[in-house]
Amino acid sequence: MNLTGILIVQLGTPDEPTGPALRRYLKQFLSDPRLIEIPKLIWWPLLNLIILNTRPKQSAKKYARVWDEKTGSPLMHYTQMQTKLLQEKFPGMPVEFGMQIGNPALLETIKKMVAQGIEKIIVFPMYPQYSATTTASAMDCLGMALQKIRRVPAIRFIPPYYQHPAYIKALATIIREQEAKLSWKPDHHLISFHGIPISYCQRGDVYATHVKRTTFALVKEMGWSRDYWTQSFQSLFGREEWLKPYTEETLKKMAKKGIKKIFVSTPGFTSDCLETIDE
Repeated sequence: MNLTGILIVQLGTPDEPTGPALRRYLKQFLSDPRLIEIPKLIWWPLLNLIILNTRPKQSAKKYARVWDEKTGSPLMHYTQMQTKLLQEKFPGMPVEFGMQIGNPALLETIKKMVAQGIEKIIVFPMYPQYSATTTASAMDCLGMALQKIRRVPAIRFIPPYYQHPAYIKALATIIREQEAKLSWKPDHHLISFHGIPISYCQRGDVYATHVKRTTFALVKEMGWSRDYWTQSFQSLFGREEWLKPYTEETLKKMAKKGIKKIFVSTPGFTSDCLETIDE
């Protein structure tokens, strides 16, 4: 009998909220050519001589604000919870998770699954909307891990699920539940997604299209009128122009218009993390 397992693939998190840990994390993260499409001769000195000497301490302070002494980073905590819950849904299929960056590394997780006798792996990237910076990067990382083992299992990737009914209904359920806990009614809903450089989309990345389809499906499910919501992009990095409108600028404009009771949701993030809690 061929044993099938499920592998949750998440971006990753630093091991601890310290400068050295963030330096290791950021070096691996920002060395991904899928993420940074700048010639290596230009990017290498910029990354190693400037960014990695300044940004780790800044990032460590941010992570310290969201870090839990018992459970660690929010992303690690919720990924562990998701793995456990998925295992309960599929008791006959081993469920594991691996990180593209940090621990547990994808390679170690795959080795563990192969050692269990698993011959087929269903890979579940935690990215609802496709982007070369996320989904394709996860595929690259998995491929590099598979190159280092002798017995390679059959692999099947779950495709992007940006407008899958179950995903949209789950988003709507969470929004309704959280809104019901408020003592006030939102004047406006801001739907914020992680951004990517516009140039990536111009070169063929379909991320912006997937974001629009998720947004329209969610708005339809919620029954919101067009003047009750705005979709924006956050977590900018570098000086290049990114997808717009920017979340921070959008919030400032709303404040100037007198719109102060704003409900912010982040459908592109499958787990709470630094970007959803601190940024």
